[in-house]
Amino acid sequence: MTEVTILGAGPAGSSGAIAALQAGAGVRIFEKSVFPRHKVCGEFLSPEVVPLIARLGGSEPFAAARAHPITRFSLHFPRYTKHGRLSEPGLGLSRYRLDQILLDLAIGAGARFERELAPERADPPVVIATGRRFQGKRGGRLFGFKAHFIGPPADSVELFFFDGCYVGVSCVESGVTNVCGVGPEEVLTRHGFEPDSLTATFAPLRDRVWSLERSMPWLTTGPLYFRDRLDAPPPPGQYPTGDQVSFVDPFTGTGILAALVSGAAAGQAAAIGRSPIEYLEETARRLRPALRVSAIFRWAIEAGVADRLLRWIPSSWLVGWTRPR
Repeated sequence: MTEVTILGAGPAGSSGAIAALQAGAGVRIFEKSVFPRHKVCGEFLSPEVVPLIARLGGSEPFAAARAHPITRFSLHFPRYTKHGRLSEPGLGLSRYRLDQILLDLAIGAGARFERELAPERADPPVVIATGRRFQGKRGGRLFGFKAHFIGPPADSVELFFFDGCYVGVSCVESGVTNVCGVGPEEVLTRHGFEPDSLTATFAPLRDRVWSLERSMPWLTTGPLYFRDRLDAPPPPGQYPTGDQVSFVDPFTGTGILAALVSGAAAGQAAAIGRSPIEYLEETARRLRPALRVSAIFRWAIEAGVADRLLRWIPSSWLVGWTRPR
């Protein structure tokens, strides 16, 4: 029987493990971090996540998690605000809860879980789901930040764009509100890398969070690089997935969906002996249209024309264009 080694137990790694087990392979998961744990993440699940979770066997524990329904969105710019309704409700669920659900499913299905670093030369096939591993020079880099707050819940996801930053506010399970953002290094440095100071500078965001009480310390991560590595040929027997092959703009709300799509595809391909190049070609066909649209939106935000551009784009198009196929 084929044994698949999974490096990383996040959404991409755990979904890859489950898919490999469903295809008849044995699985070992290596993860050095303690689970569950909080991660810097928008924690918004697009509607397409639900059937994917069901195919992975997670309908019951996912339903028990009581993810918060999200039916509306708002985009706030300095000169313009756009409101819309999602064609299908999204869900808010913390990474703390989602990661544990997926890992428990993988272990329950027969995966062996090793809380340690993977061996330097794991025998193929290997699914690489270790997240971002990109470096860059100081200056001009992006960093992410996130904290949970307690306060009145809402059924919308709100995105605030200002000073080269964007911050998302939406509810997750148990009446908790997630505030997660990305900002340029130079802007965050001006605020001493204190997100409370940064978020107070944009009136719509300040007004949104004034009634909320932070319930955990701010988490930060970075530097972040929006990379598309779907055309980079991997070594034989290696199946990179998740942030290893594409890091999607957080404001599109498709990061978790992309991780589950690519993770499950990688696990299945590794289990049945499909070549890594074939796996990446198929994954590129599913993810690349959304990546290209996200890159256009990012350019418009950086150029300061996003508010004018989005005035003329119907809400349904905006949501649909940023979804993997």
